[in-house]
Amino acid sequence: MLKQMEGSRAVAEAVALCRPEVICAYPISPQTHIVEALGEMVKEGALASCEFINVESEFAAMSVAIGASAAGARSYTATASQGLLYMAEAVFNAAGLGLPIVMTVANRAIGAPINIWNDHSDALSQRDSGWLQLFAETNQEALDLHIQAFRLAEELSLPIMVCMDGFILTHAFERVDMPTQEQVDAYLPAYSPRQVLDPDEPVSIGAMVGPEAFMEVRYLAHAKQMEALKLIPAYAAEFKAVFGRDSGGLMHTYRSEDAETIIVAMGSVLGTIKDTVDEMRDSGHRIGVLGITCFRPFPVAAVADALRQAKRFVVLEKSMAIGLGGILAVNVRMAVTGMGLKGYTVVAGLGGRAITMKSLHALFRQGEKDELEPVTFLDLDWKAVNKQLEREKAHRRSGPVAEALLRDVGIVGARNY
Repeated sequence: MLKQMEGSRAVAEAVALCRPEVICAYPISPQTHIVEALGEMVKEGALASCEFINVESEFAAMSVAIGASAAGARSYTATASQGLLYMAEAVFNAAGLGLPIVMTVANRAIGAPINIWNDHSDALSQRDSGWLQLFAETNQEALDLHIQAFRLAEELSLPIMVCMDGFILTHAFERVDMPTQEQVDAYLPAYSPRQVLDPDEPVSIGAMVGPEAFMEVRYLAHAKQMEALKLIPAYAAEFKAVFGRDSGGLMHTYRSEDAETIIVAMGSVLGTIKDTVDEMRDSGHRIGVLGITCFRPFPVAAVADALRQAKRFVVLEKSMAIGLGGILAVNVRMAVTGMGLKGYTVVAGLGGRAITMKSLHALFRQGEKDELEPVTFLDLDWKAVNKQLEREKAHRRSGPVAEALLRDVGIVGARNY
């Protein structure tokens, strides 16, 4: 059924259709509307046989999800930014225990300085935690990925983060095709956990593991993620058969068949990139797009195959490995090792900075001419950066960087130096 609704509401309704049995929630923007909507459904009885648990922190939210999942309940939670960091210890525990928890991450920048707007630094900070990570381009895909995530998590007995851009998607009103309960039930089997605590067969979980077995335990988690590389496209194909639309998978290409330059990205920015590529294609530029849906496990072979015929790639990413450059770009470069491609990293949109078609046009033209630096920072205010660097050379006690930059750009009262 076609509905015009907020992205958060669309995800909440999709999660409800998956019949979760325990939802644990602690509010943090921009994910709050998702769990608020689910809480309303539980209270009103629209989501039956589900316990909604308000907790005192994000760490508690993941801890409750771990306990519920270990007891055999289909479990769900959501978080963002500092909330994800606060639950980090439990995030690693959930993966190490092999519990099929589904969690929405409404992507938001990590402080300091404090910033509530979108980039991908929160989810990518947990990229090696053992969770599968799927990134949505649109609200329709966010809705669809949650349905696929429950099936994938429960088949592999691994937790999954479904990542959607905070505010850009979570608070945007778009038309989505909301499936029926019958469709979801036909696609997602009733929950049959691979492991469950049973009073009649008592076991302990979270046992201490020493050098004699720790490496093997970690390898088995890796092996499951490698298995996911086969299941994700298979489940996406089954999803299309039931729901009638392509959604999910490892990645997707756009106008890349004869492209000499391919732009690689994740999340909602792909829409702006595709619009820019359409305009450039109309002017004769041989440029295409590779959108990454599955970041963990990273689809090395599929990415290599998608880029094989190109001359170069430009990775546009909303995250940054300080001291190195891009995070997504490192994974892409690994995939194309030995292929002789020219590759460029572009860090963009950190802290919610707008990524405009005007800037992308100029950037992509530079890329086509191989005029980009190995690491480029899109629309960085070099005047402000250089002023601060000069200030630090002149004054040992130059003060906090963030506050100084705000004064320079006129956000707060100026101070004489």
